[in-house]
Amino acid sequence: MSEQPYSDKVMDHFRNPRNIGEIPDASGIGNVGNPICGDVLRLYIKVEDGKIIDAKFKTFGCAAAIATSSIVTELIKGKTIEEALKISNRAVAEALGGLPPIKMHCSVLAEEALRSALKDYYKRQGKTAPFDDSGHSHENETCI
Repeated sequence: MSEQPYSDKVMDHFRNPRNIGEIPDASGIGNVGNPICGDVLRLYIKVEDGKIIDAKFKTFGCAAAIATSSIVTELIKGKTIEEALKISNRAVAEALGGLPPIKMHCSVLAEEALRSALKDYYKRQGKTAPFDDSGHSHENETCI
């Protein structure tokens, strides 16, 4: 096992994050964060014909926050909204080869940013989001 607490894939996405930036004409923007530990994620999605055709992010946070932000953009590109809604924080962590237990909140941040962006997308369409987002909240987590 590696001496570092993170998998090689986490380190790769931290050192070489994919899809950094903004989408000026985004279909939805998700903003989530935990001011206590400083992890803040803004996720931009572009949706056409019910499919996410582009995703970009801006994150302020630790290596795990950046890596989870990067991987979630890769996981959702090309997916339908319904498929994207099935992406959980566990799926995000698994796609990175796992996260240390004290960093799992970063995968929750990525999941919540996705749901926030999709909720914003529906709002911009004049519709109510077809999902309940009253579940887990990263904002109430204590970071170590």
